[in-house]
Amino acid sequence: QVQLVESGGGLVQPGGSLRLSCAASGSIFSINVMGWYRQAPGKQRELIANKISGGSTNYADSVKGRFTISRDNAKNTVYLQMNSLKPEDTAVYYCNAAVWGPLGLRNYWGQGTQVTVSS
Repeated sequence: QVQLVESGGGLVQPGGSLRLSCAASGSIFSINVMGWYRQAPGKQRELIANKISGGSTNYADSVKGRFTISRDNAKNTVYLQMNSLKPEDTAVYYCNAAVWGPLGLRNYWGQGTQVTVSS
């Protein structure tokens, strides 16, 4: 079993910054993809950014140029630096990881962390 533990959410004013962290632990052989999704009230969960082993990175158009994803493979940790935050970035942010373990390749989710952008 693998656990993803997120931290770093909170309340921030428009134009401000936050940094989210997500650490994976448990029976991990390797991690293919780590990324971040978000879900705002009444909306579907959407991919914000992910980083694939080997270096490929993807961003949603809505966050390009404002958010930066990074990984520390030695620590099985992914970060999301969020700058120039807007009220429409308000959502619950979820960490996601595709992990190779004893049972093969499985997909895992964190518990979610609330990000609120408001003055």
